[in-house]
Amino acid sequence: MTKNSTSSNGSAWTGLVPVDDTALAVTDTGGAGTPVVYLNGQFATQGYWRRVIAELGTGWRHITYDERARGTKSKRSADYSFEAVVRDVDAVLAARGVDRALVVGWSYGAFVGAHWAHRNPERCLGAVLVDGAQPYDWLDAAMEQRIRTMFRRMGWFLPLLRPTGLTPRMTPAQMADCNIELGRISRERALGPVLDGITVPVRYVLASGASLGSKGGEQERIRAGLDEVFGRNPNLRLGAKVASNHDAILKKDFTAVARAVREVAAPDRGQR
Repeated sequence: MTKNSTSSNGSAWTGLVPVDDTALAVTDTGGAGTPVVYLNGQFATQGYWRRVIAELGTGWRHITYDERARGTKSKRSADYSFEAVVRDVDAVLAARGVDRALVVGWSYGAFVGAHWAHRNPERCLGAVLVDGAQPYDWLDAAMEQRIRTMFRRMGWFLPLLRPTGLTPRMTPAQMADCNIELGRISRERALGPVLDGITVPVRYVLASGASLGSKGGEQERIRAGLDEVFGRNPNLRLGAKVASNHDAILKKDFTAVARAVREVAAPDRGQR
């Protein structure tokens, strides 16, 4: 493990956490507060969470990281699969000596958070899922082709943005594969049982309107798939439906996300 500052259990730390064939850039604020691990959008970075973290304040232990080939420091990998991303949550928590944590995920990260909460009920204090992890069969052959075409067309300018960390150090084909895999994970028959099996408290914070790459009312139809989920599993509830769209929710409605974190963590913090 490489690091940029002296680290002890619970102290502030920034550095690289080795995992498999790569290493992830991690930031841990340390402290005795409830550990919260933040799970990014598919091609986003840990910087997206700064407003939520500032709103929650120093009474929490905030752990953020950039996934494989994301940001400016996390390294490339031969494996960008969803299963690798879920494993990375465990790797980061183990490296930081955290046994139990609350997970907060946005977009792609919400799917990761849902799967991790389902697989680790004894370690998960709860989850806040921000405009993601909605079961809906949106992927078909036409959509798959649309995704591949979109990333192929973006390919000429993506390398120009990579030094800034705004795009991952992945090929357009790899990015398309990740997005298509997400479509398969999103299907009702795949995601429904995961959500039905979660036994820890979960709050959804949903945006309104469209997202990058969606058309018309696609995004709202996807969000509507949660209604039946809430009816089947009382552990999952709608925390808030906010005015901002999918891409702006962490920037414009960070207070709603922070409020949901406090609500989910209330029983745990009450024992402290």
